[in-house]
Amino acid sequence: MPGHEAARRAIIPPLSISGLRVSYGSVTAVNGLDLDLETGEVFGLLGPNGAGKTSALSAIEGLLRPDAGSVTIAGIDALHQPARARAHIGVQLQTTSFSPELHLVEIVQLFAGLHGLRLDSAEVVRRLASMDLAGEARRAYRQLSGGQQQRLSLLVATLHQPALLLLDEPTSGLDPQARRQLWDRISDLRGQGGTVLLTTHSMEEAAAVCDRVAIIDHGDLLVLDSPANLLSRFADDPRVRKVAHGQITLDDVFIGLTGSHVRD
Repeated sequence: MPGHEAARRAIIPPLSISGLRVSYGSVTAVNGLDLDLETGEVFGLLGPNGAGKTSALSAIEGLLRPDAGSVTIAGIDALHQPARARAHIGVQLQTTSFSPELHLVEIVQLFAGLHGLRLDSAEVVRRLASMDLAGEARRAYRQLSGGQQQRLSLLVATLHQPALLLLDEPTSGLDPQARRQLWDRISDLRGQGGTVLLTTHSMEEAAAVCDRVAIIDHGDLLVLDSPANLLSRFADDPRVRKVAHGQITLDDVFIGLTGSHVRD
């Protein structure tokens, strides 16, 4: 029954990670990470370069097998049933490359077919319109601006209404207007009950769109809370006060906890 299925999905976490450990030789990239995402939330995974974010995402996507721990996606053991688990994931990478000569309608129909969806041209245009791309439907991908390319990538990643959407620095390199547009689209997905896990180096972005954030460094989970609670919790922390310039921001909390030295 549809109602029963919706209720069942609501109580099964879209993503549950327990004791996740990833290493490369003697280097531990992820050290016993535990995370449970809630249905309908935008969750930010934050950390400096080399903190373990990419390794964690790769394990969730099934691109690498962790040394230890479990990854469960929509109730499916992703380590033992990777193909089933991946069917419930949508992924938007920092840079996505589609065939430059294909029109947007063709790209959407192609990827819809890969998910077993049959969309006619009218339905494709309707979906493009949801991303403010209806006017570009017959344009080639190479003719799009950076912001338009990212919105198309987000549309393609969500065609099959995945239980979990992974966004890897989705607004990197975008101008403020395009970045705000993408934030609005992410908020729309949350409003539709979608669950989003994103990585970002922008603390402004994390504060604007994330319900909760986790800050990791050297593979360890340092803190997990809402952006507002983190500001409150660490407002008087000496490490944070030392780097702050005026009113405490999420940038200050992040730098205070992870250090001010530049990571390559």
